[in-house]
Amino acid sequence: MTPTAALEILTADALAPLRHGFFTRKGGASSGIFAGLNCGPGSSDMAEMVEINRARAAEALGLAPAALVTLNQVHSADVAVLEAAPPARIRADALVTATPGLALAVLTADCQPVLFADAEAGVIGAAHAGWRGTLDGVLDATLEAMERLGARRGRIAAVIGPCISQAAYEVGPEFLDRFLAEDPGLSRFFINGSGDRYRFDLPGYGLHRLRAAGVGHAEWTRHCTYGDEERFYSYRRTTHRGEADYGRLLSAIRL
Repeated sequence: MTPTAALEILTADALAPLRHGFFTRKGGASSGIFAGLNCGPGSSDMAEMVEINRARAAEALGLAPAALVTLNQVHSADVAVLEAAPPARIRADALVTATPGLALAVLTADCQPVLFADAEAGVIGAAHAGWRGTLDGVLDATLEAMERLGARRGRIAAVIGPCISQAAYEVGPEFLDRFLAEDPGLSRFFINGSGDRYRFDLPGYGLHRLRAAGVGHAEWTRHCTYGDEERFYSYRRTTHRGEADYGRLLSAIRL
């Protein structure tokens, strides 16, 4: 079996016919706590292993590694509009383009990776959407940037990939208060946890923001990063175990 064939790539019919994928950790060159397809240059994994992993992902998408574009993610609502691959990683949390031959990619390990496409207009997007970025409007900002390139909001499909599920996402009362200050109706994305804790439905909230913004189609793949260690990296699982670091999952789409 070739290294590329060993990869596990989750796809969504809603994004067809565009080439895309939510890559799991299977089929990578990294070892130890990073075992698998760790694509995060910001991790403490060996740089050459990360490069091999990213090259395998790019090959699976039919591109050279230089055409696989990722960001310096900072949990913002900032969107970068690309006409070509940048010389260095841009500080933002979403990408959009109408340029064929580029793969827009985000890195996650519990946050939402969201891939967007208006196939008819030839406009795509990718967003890293944790709770903070989603609350601050990164998904809405991605849709707006796609529209500026000629996409139509009602035609855009948006798919949320593997992320932490409500069953695994326990938060404190101050977290709930931050959401209620934005909109008291957001309480519906919280259920009671243990003691004074709550469990937050991150993908449910992401779908709410997408649908409220008027996207044509929105779905979640329904994969939980925390609960499936064989397939996914998880920041929260690593934290609970006291491990030194964690791998990053790659999600990408191309024209």
